[in-house]
Amino acid sequence: MLETKPKFQTFEDYLAYEDDTDKLYELFNGKLIEMAPESGINVQIGIFLILQFSKFLDYRQIRGQGLELEVRGEPRNRYPDLTIIREEHINLLAKRNTIRLFMPPPLLVVEIVSPGELQRHRDYIAKRMQYQDCAIPEYWIIDPENKTLLVLNLKDKIYIEVGEFSRDDKIISSQFPQLDLSLTQLFEIKS
Repeated sequence: MLETKPKFQTFEDYLAYEDDTDKLYELFNGKLIEMAPESGINVQIGIFLILQFSKFLDYRQIRGQGLELEVRGEPRNRYPDLTIIREEHINLLAKRNTIRLFMPPPLLVVEIVSPGELQRHRDYIAKRMQYQDCAIPEYWIIDPENKTLLVLNLKDKIYIEVGEFSRDDKIISSQFPQLDLSLTQLFEIKS
């Protein structure tokens, strides 16, 4: 039996599609591209950050990789490794964990770079442009390979680099000044 993959004309068509699996897809040129599972280190960093943010935020505002962002360009959607949403998103996302372009942007998006040049380009360039276009106020790029964190803030519709943090540097976040975390803590992953 020949299995045909659906082709979507609009983002709304894609949102209406259900394949009865837990798979995550990016919508690229109308076609579904299945996303590969995250590496163990990326998952551990993501969980550690969730625990840190939960010390001062309502847990419902902290979303892991399952949160979907509609973006302009290709692909039409992204699944950040960690997203801090606004309180108003909690009710908006009750039925589907998707932030649409017509909704207010989340407060923070975090991407944890997976190994490989394609993934590095995607997080540092392609996603940066898409998140900037969505007016997300703060974007973090965590690079486990280099043990760095790049913090970007939106100013006049353009991301500016707040800093690239490494070693014992304390993370500086304009959105979350109460965060008390150094890079050493972030990369102290217990095995």
